[in-house]
Amino acid sequence: MKRTIFIFLVSVFISVATFAQADLLQSGPMVGYSDFREALIWVQTKAPADVKIGYFAQGEKERFTKTVSTTEEGDYIAKLYPSDVAYGTTYTYKLYLNDQLVPRLYPLEFQTQTLWQYRTDPPPFTFAIGSCFYRNEPKDDRPGRPYGDAYGIFESIVQKDPDFMVWLGDNIYLRTPDFQTERGIRHRNRQARATPELQALLGSVHHYAIWDDHDYGPNDSDRSYVHKKIAEKAFNEYWGNPSTNATGEGGITGQFVWNDVEFFLMDDRYHRAPNRSLDSAKDYLGDVQLNWLIDALTASKASFKIVCIGGQTISDAAVYENYATYPEARKRLLDRIAAEKIEGVVFMSGDRHHTEISRLERPDAYPLIDITCSPLTSGTHKARDEGNTLQVKDKTYYERNFGLVNVSGAYGERTLLLTIYDQKGQKVWDYSIAQQELRYKK
Repeated sequence: MKRTIFIFLVSVFISVATFAQADLLQSGPMVGYSDFREALIWVQTKAPADVKIGYFAQGEKERFTKTVSTTEEGDYIAKLYPSDVAYGTTYTYKLYLNDQLVPRLYPLEFQTQTLWQYRTDPPPFTFAIGSCFYRNEPKDDRPGRPYGDAYGIFESIVQKDPDFMVWLGDNIYLRTPDFQTERGIRHRNRQARATPELQALLGSVHHYAIWDDHDYGPNDSDRSYVHKKIAEKAFNEYWGNPSTNATGEGGITGQFVWNDVEFFLMDDRYHRAPNRSLDSAKDYLGDVQLNWLIDALTASKASFKIVCIGGQTISDAAVYENYATYPEARKRLLDRIAAEKIEGVVFMSGDRHHTEISRLERPDAYPLIDITCSPLTSGTHKARDEGNTLQVKDKTYYERNFGLVNVSGAYGERTLLLTIYDQKGQKVWDYSIAQQELRYKK
């Protein structure tokens, strides 16, 4: 009898301890970048805690990352790096806070990259895209109808089982109480990241991101934003890109590779001249970042070279914050791509609260295509003609949505297939780009 009571009390103690640690979790875990020898897992707690990850492939024993202690100065964020891994392998992982397992009600997985080079064709893979994620907070929101809705879209994305997701900007919406302090900027990042419907997607899909104005600063903000260094620091702490500040001049410019596709993560805010500037040669990316991009594209041997920029690049409608509103800067970019005869370039963008494809036919060159995908949960607008003469017919959508991009085929003959889905995961339309389409004629 005494043994039975003892076992019962121990079980109760363990259960209470487990629940206490689960209540200590603010958000995550989130899977960041994937590489051959490691991956990144991000966790945020509500108070100081010792955080570690246990992980194992099928049939293996569990091993652990180093323990990281979260602090108030670091916004209670821990970044952990599982590194006892093999190439091309999927791992199940577990979260431990203060040495107590914190169970999640959804799968927790990460994967390492496959070493296909000089051995096989590159493996097929799929990634999700989206932009403009607004989570309501009534005390800070503008009066009237709530701007954010349909958070279940994140559950629709995870059900498609992508390998990773690229967030194309406006991944949070900073608001009036947020702009002027580090506390405000961190509050908004924390509030968005803790969205309940988002957690399963964070837990098993790798994530990469760029920003646009709303996760950088005030609406339409530019290089003059006085707190841009604070915003940059917060962005780098809340996301798990493998590189940042690629130019050395500040900002979140970076790059990553997945199999045979290379992604160039551009910063359209940190070096941008004000929209209202009367200088006809005003900067959009800035000369240093543009030079880096052209060099990186020229050096790349990727099947597709995907340039991710918060605002639309190819649309020729000079409206809102499109690249076309900086015509000389846009011309410099397109002219330099042409001058270097860079093959395989595809643009991806967000911002616009609608989805469309723009296609620029060029004499003696392949077409330049821009896939704009927006919004995830923020407001939408009715269909309208903005004057984009490069818009692809029947490839628009004006409700909340996300994209799924599948890359497949033999090496040198790859195909990129984009499918747009509505917020419930129902197919809207698709669009295919063959690698051969993005080459110069020999």
